[in-house]
Amino acid sequence: MRGDQLSEVFELVEVRGQMTGAFEVYGPWRSQHEIGDPLKLIAMVHGHGRLLTDGLDTPIELGPGEVAILNGRSWLHIEGGTGDGPVCEFLPGPGYNSYGHDDGDGPPDVVVGGHIEVNHVGRTLLAQALPPVGHVRAAEASALHRNLRLLAEEAGAGRVGSAFAIRQYAQLLVLELLRAYVDQADLPPGWLRVMTDERLSPALTLMHGEPGRPWSLEELARAAAMSRTSFAERFRTLAGVPPLTYLGRWRMLLARRALRDGDVRVGSLAAELGYGSESAFSTAFKREVGMSPLRYRSRARQAGEPHPAAAPA
Repeated sequence: MRGDQLSEVFELVEVRGQMTGAFEVYGPWRSQHEIGDPLKLIAMVHGHGRLLTDGLDTPIELGPGEVAILNGRSWLHIEGGTGDGPVCEFLPGPGYNSYGHDDGDGPPDVVVGGHIEVNHVGRTLLAQALPPVGHVRAAEASALHRNLRLLAEEAGAGRVGSAFAIRQYAQLLVLELLRAYVDQADLPPGWLRVMTDERLSPALTLMHGEPGRPWSLEELARAAAMSRTSFAERFRTLAGVPPLTYLGRWRMLLARRALRDGDVRVGSLAAELGYGSESAFSTAFKREVGMSPLRYRSRARQAGEPHPAAAPA
């Protein structure tokens, strides 16, 4: 992505990949449980599995190196394994667990479970950018498969420093997962789709690079080498909002981070983000976030990122 806007968004919404558990299981197996995380990940490291969740009529077939992203789902059922033995039913726990017995018929299936942690802004962004169930296939995601293997090996080895290593691999897993998803999926309108469009990339680079500048539609269209009308239509189709609305929401994301993490004065922040006055900025902030900048700062520092959340697209 030109200008690496994805990294900017990751930093703003504090994306964190977390591994909640991993298991290896021999022979036929089955597991079903409720989902407590808004953005759940199920990854097959070795073997094959069939995953079903609310909203699906037929199971997703997961092969080695493939991942399912469950967005706002309430339960999952996953099964796999081969052989004539009894089906092993279990509820995966934290850490690395082994189920069944090695009868010499073949290697076990290995599955990693996790979730994506983000602040409330990020939850809104990813909920908009991802379908209820996403399936990332392994054919064009070799880096994802490699990262999965390393994550599973680290989880199973129990070496010194493994907790730190697992956190780093989980972070990379989320990045590779979204990269692979972007390459393989038909993205819905939103921030992730507009950031992958090469024709609009020069305009996005300007907006992200100088968010406080009073960009006109003509300037942004010129940067994208498009007519004003074509640029506006393409941007709205891909982002789901007009270009200047996207810019305003991007400014609000930056404002939320500045208010949450620093002691910047509201008037200075307003000028930095291109607002003519503190009152104009405060009005725009309250319209987008649902509260004044000062109240937001107070609540954010007392109880973490508050709801509701603003999203650039």
